[in-house]
Amino acid sequence: MQRVVVYGAYGHTGQFVTAELLRRGLEPVLSGRDADRLAELGSRFPGLDQRPAAIDDPAALAAALDGAAVINTAGPFLDTAAPVATAAVRAGVHYLDVSAEQGAAAALHRELAADARAAGVAVVPAMAFFGGLADLLATAALDGRTTAEEITVAIALDRWWPTEGTRLTGRRNTATRLVVTDGRLAPLVAAPPTTWSFPTPFDEQEVVDLPFSEIITMASHLQATTIRSLFAATALRDLRDPDTPTPEAVDADGRSAQRFVVDVVARTADGERRVTASGQDIYAVTAPIVVEAVARILDGRASAVGVLAPGALLDAADVLHALGREHLTVAVSGAAMAGNRSPREGSDA
Repeated sequence: MQRVVVYGAYGHTGQFVTAELLRRGLEPVLSGRDADRLAELGSRFPGLDQRPAAIDDPAALAAALDGAAVINTAGPFLDTAAPVATAAVRAGVHYLDVSAEQGAAAALHRELAADARAAGVAVVPAMAFFGGLADLLATAALDGRTTAEEITVAIALDRWWPTEGTRLTGRRNTATRLVVTDGRLAPLVAAPPTTWSFPTPFDEQEVVDLPFSEIITMASHLQATTIRSLFAATALRDLRDPDTPTPEAVDADGRSAQRFVVDVVARTADGERRVTASGQDIYAVTAPIVVEAVARILDGRASAVGVLAPGALLDAADVLHALGREHLTVAVSGAAMAGNRSPREGSDA
C-alpha cells in the first residue's frame, strides 16, 4: 500500500482527503503543524502514522514527508505552499496542494520548476475545486488544442458556508488578483456586475469578476488572448457576512447540503465549447479531485515532472469521466473542435 502524506490532515478539507485516500486503497500519513490536533484526528483514523512538523522546521518537514507523495491541505497556502513543496522536492516526493490563492500557485511555478524537474517529481498546485477543476474543464473543452481566443469560467454556489480556514485565507490574501488580457497575466480591472446564464437550477444570476488560482494554472499551459473568472454575487454575500455559519454535515460522508456549478466556455476560431461540472459541497469534492490526481501519479498514468497545471499533467477528459462516476455531473455542449477525446456530447461524462 502506497503512503501519501496529508499535511494539515486535521483541517476541514484534510479530513475529507484522508477519508478519500483510505477509500481508494492508499495509506494516509497524518501530518501538520499541531501535534494535539493530529492526535485527536488519530482517534478517528486509528492506526495511521502521525508526523507533526512546523513549516519553519526543515528537519521536521523532511522527516514528515517520507512517503510516496504529499498532499498539502493546510492554508493559507501563501504561508505553507513554498516550505512544504520545497521540502517535498528535496525529499524526492511528489507534491500536490489545494490552494485557491493565485500568489501561492504562481510562486511554485516561478521558483520550483527547475528543481522539481531535476528531482524527477511532479509539483501540482491548486488541484482542487478552486483552480484544478476549472483547469480540467477548460482543457477538456479545447479537446486537444492549447490555444484559444477566450476562456471564461463562471462559478455559482447556492450557499457558501465558509470554513474558518477560508476566512483566514481571505484576510491573508490581499494581493491584486490577476487575469489574462492580451495573452498575458495582468491585474484585474474592476468591472460592474453582469449576468451569466448557468444551467438549471442556478439559471441567470448576477456575477462579478473574481479570479482564483485557475488563472495561474491555465496561463501556464494554455495560450489564450483572454482568461477570466466570474463568481455568483449571492454566494459572495454569504462569504462576506460574518454571521454565516461554517459547513454543517448532512450525510454520512460529512458533506454539507451546498450545491455548486462550474461553467467553462472556451472559444476558438472554429467555434465555442461549453463544459460544465456540478455537484455537492466545494470542500468535500476537492478530496476526490486531488486523490484522483495523486493516484494517477503513483500508478504511472501521469508521469510528467516539474511544476505542472492539472490539465498539463493529466488526461483532462478521462479524469472528468472518472470523477463523473460518483462525484460530479459533467456535461458538454457546443461545436466540436479538432483534437483528442472529450467527454461525451450533451451528456454526463
